[in-house]
Amino acid sequence: MDTLRIWLASATIILIVLLSAMAWADEVIVEPPADEVNTICAAEGILPQLAERIRSAAAQVNTLSSRFEQQKYLSMFAETLQSSGQFYYQRPDLLRWELLEPVVSGFVLQGDHGQRWHGRIKGSESFKLDQDPAMSLIAKQLFAWARADLDWLQQHYHIDMVSDQPIRLRLIPPAGQGGGFLDHLLIEFAESASYVAQVEIHEQDGDYTRIIFNQTQMNIPISDGLFVRRGAE
Repeated sequence: MDTLRIWLASATIILIVLLSAMAWADEVIVEPPADEVNTICAAEGILPQLAERIRSAAAQVNTLSSRFEQQKYLSMFAETLQSSGQFYYQRPDLLRWELLEPVVSGFVLQGDHGQRWHGRIKGSESFKLDQDPAMSLIAKQLFAWARADLDWLQQHYHIDMVSDQPIRLRLIPPAGQGGGFLDHLLIEFAESASYVAQVEIHEQDGDYTRIIFNQTQMNIPISDGLFVRRGAE
């Protein structure tokens, strides 16, 4: 898989595994029955009081630092693709997303530009979002999650509420806009509603990817060097 294909795949399904190792697992996800899901939004968006709770909590976030685990489940095999890494965000537009295992790869975003790297490719590559549609899509999605930007999400997805304790939302792309494989997303917020704690990306063929954020720290100082280049501290 060449570099362009890696980043196009990452953009299309948001944060699906850029590089992953093979492992064996029997875990399967059990979706809630359709009649247990309360559809509370169409064009109007989610319930105003719930939306306000998320917006109010997210407004208090200036920085985020978190580990993450990615698990891709294959419907036709008893295999799980696993990877892990680190995520950093600083308001308004600084972000670092890096896979650390099994192979290092990642990128930093600084407003309208950034750098990306891959452990199997020497050096790093600079890019500008207005010249790179794939990275532009990645940036929009990642910043939407980091900022809990409900206005942006409501413009791009139909939103159903699965539960309110914790807040868990099902996001369905408009017909014809799932890239041919994205069926829906399941988003679970932390208890504080300040940030996303878990994402599930469900594909039309039954495969899905679960991303779990852990050891999350909010509003701690983050070195500016982390948003500059690979390996910066």
